[in-house]
Amino acid sequence: MSAELSPPAPKPADDRIRCDACPVMCYIRPGQAGACDRYANQDGELIRVDPHVVLERVVEAGGNIVPFSANADAWDGRVVGEPTTFVTAIGAGTTYPDYKPAPFIVASEVDGVDMVTVVTEGIFSYCGVKVKIDTDRHLGPERSLVRAAGEPVGHVTTGEYGSQMLSLGGVNHLTGGSKKEGRVTCDTLLALCNGQAVELTIDGGSNLTVQAGKPPLVNGQLEERMRVGCGSATIGMFAKQWEGFVDEVVVVDDHITGILSEHQAGKVLGIPDTGIKIKGRRSTPGRYFQVAEPGTGWGGTDISDPLSILQPFDPKVARPGLTMLMTSTTGEHSAYFVLDEALRPVETEMPDQLRRSVELIRENCEPALSTVLFMAGAGGSLRSGVTENPVRLTRSVKDTLTLVTCGGAPTYVWPGGGITFMVDVTRVPENAFGYVPTPALVAPIEFTLRLEDYERLGGHMSEVRRLSEAHGLSPERRSVRPRSDNPWPLGPSDPRRLAG
Repeated sequence: MSAELSPPAPKPADDRIRCDACPVMCYIRPGQAGACDRYANQDGELIRVDPHVVLERVVEAGGNIVPFSANADAWDGRVVGEPTTFVTAIGAGTTYPDYKPAPFIVASEVDGVDMVTVVTEGIFSYCGVKVKIDTDRHLGPERSLVRAAGEPVGHVTTGEYGSQMLSLGGVNHLTGGSKKEGRVTCDTLLALCNGQAVELTIDGGSNLTVQAGKPPLVNGQLEERMRVGCGSATIGMFAKQWEGFVDEVVVVDDHITGILSEHQAGKVLGIPDTGIKIKGRRSTPGRYFQVAEPGTGWGGTDISDPLSILQPFDPKVARPGLTMLMTSTTGEHSAYFVLDEALRPVETEMPDQLRRSVELIRENCEPALSTVLFMAGAGGSLRSGVTENPVRLTRSVKDTLTLVTCGGAPTYVWPGGGITFMVDVTRVPENAFGYVPTPALVAPIEFTLRLEDYERLGGHMSEVRRLSEAHGLSPERRSVRPRSDNPWPLGPSDPRRLAG
C-alpha cells in the first residue's frame, strides 16, 4: 500500500495531504492513492479515483423513435434526457465524518413530480454476505466455521430446499478477532460482492469455490443442477412416469427419502406393496428420515451403494423378479435392480422407459448457482448525511415514502428498527463495492423520495442540486445501462412518487 496510516496529527510540512474520507485518515503523497485505493493526491488535491457511475436508460428494443426536442439546438450530445438518468452512489464519495451532507443530493422531475435522490458510499463495519449454494452435497455441519486463507470468516447456517447456506462476515469477524482475521474477512467480502471467485473451507466439511451467479465447486467437482425436490416430492411428481414400468421406486435423499409403494402417490395409483424395508426413521407413509449420514454421495448422503440403506425384503410380500428403480433427487445417480430367487436385488440394465424418467428428473432440475446477497445496516451516522434528524429517514423508509437502492439495484429492507438491507450483488453495476482498512466495506446506497417529503424530513435542502448541475459537479463520470430486470428507480411503478 502506498499510504501511511497514522493517528490524527498536525498536517505535515511536506507535500502530503490528509484524506478525511474514513477513520483511517491517511497521509497521501502526490501521485499516490490512500490505503483504500479509492482516494488519491492529484497535484495537492484529494480526488476520488473511480469515476462516478450514473445509470442511463435507452430506448427499448422495438420501441418508438424519440423525436428531437424543441431545444435541440442546446443539446449537449447526451443520448438521453433528465428523466432517464439515475445518479448512483458508486464513485460518489463518502460523508465521513457523517454530519456532512451526502456528496450528491440530486433533484429531478419525473412525470411532473419533483423527486430527490440522496447518494453516498456508506462505510459499513456492520455488514456481511449471505451465500446460497445450490447443491445436495453436505458442505459441513451447521454452525461450523467457514474459513478463507485459514482465517474464520463466517459459519454454516440452516440449509434450505436444495441449497446450503453460509453466513459470512459481520462485525465480529471484521473487528472482534485478530487483525489478520479482520483483513481476510474484508478481502473475502469484497471479492464476493464484486463478483470474483473465492475459495473457502469448512471445518469438518468441504472445500468450496463460490462466485456470484456461477455454479459452485464442491471438493473440486462442478455442481450442475440442484434437486428437483426432496425424495418424497420426487415420488409425487413422477409417479405416473413409473406406473406399469417398475414395481418399486426409491428416491434417496439425505432429508426425506421416498418409497413409491408406501407413498400416497403410489396408493392413489394402486401400486401394490412390495415388501421393501428401509433403514431410517419412518415419518409418514412412504417418507423416511435419516436413512444415512449426510455426505457427498447419493442424494446428499454419504453412501455410494444405494442398497446399503435397504434391509432384507419381507418374504411374505416380495417375490423373485420384482423390479426396483433407485435414483437420487437430481438423477445424477440411478440404478435398476431385479430380485433374484433369494429376494436379493441384482443390478440389471435399465429399461429405456425408466432411463427416460431419470432424464426427466434431470431436466426438471434447475442449474446450480452460487448466490451472494450483501447485507448491511445503515447506521445513524450515515443517515445524518441525508437529514439532520436521522430517525425521520428510518420512519420514511418503513412508511414506503423513501426507496432504498444499492447502485440503482432493488433492495430488501428488513422490518423492525434501523435500515438493514440486502441486495443481490449480481444486480449491482460491476465493481460497485470498495473497502477501507479499518476494516470495513464501502457500498453504494441511494435514498429516493419526493422533494417535498425530503424537506419535511429535515433534509439538507441547501445542498440540493438539479440533475444537470450534478453532472457538472462530477467531471469523471461513467454512464452504464441498468440491468433490464431491475425496476427503474424513478419508474412509473414506484408508489413513492404518488404518495401524499
